[in-house]
Amino acid sequence: MNKTPLLLMVLMGGCCLHELNARPPSDDIEDITGKYHFLSADDTLAILEEGGKLKGYVDVYQGEEESDAVLSYPITLGWRKKDHVEFKTGRIHQKYYRFTGAAERGGGHEQADPDYLRLVGDLEIVTVRGDSGQEAVERRRVILKSMGKSEGAEDE
Repeated sequence: MNKTPLLLMVLMGGCCLHELNARPPSDDIEDITGKYHFLSADDTLAILEEGGKLKGYVDVYQGEEESDAVLSYPITLGWRKKDHVEFKTGRIHQKYYRFTGAAERGGGHEQADPDYLRLVGDLEIVTVRGDSGQEAVERRRVILKSMGKSEGAEDE
């Protein structure tokens, strides 16, 4: 059996896959400033990137049994280097959030489209026990998708 056609197909397929994975330099993400969907449909992550440092907040809607409708956790520490993103929020009611992951292009084609950018990584929901100060950490793998221009405008 002649293996040349099979070898040629494998080599051509490998070249095509390499081109799919190779990003042109223009596809680098310059800025991740914007609003993102957080854990539930009503929760929002808002990020302002300035010189690699991140500022912003996480708005988390509470259940009807809670006294506050929304808890707004400020980002106290945050940074981005190339595609790596990390942030930590302030603590409210003995809870705070930590995220470590990467900024990636999403399914949107333009910056105003929903899911133009994604933050993909590990989110830790940290609860501090008041009596002992020990931390209980719940880890989740998340994909935080950017909101489109029309979605973000609804909140303002």
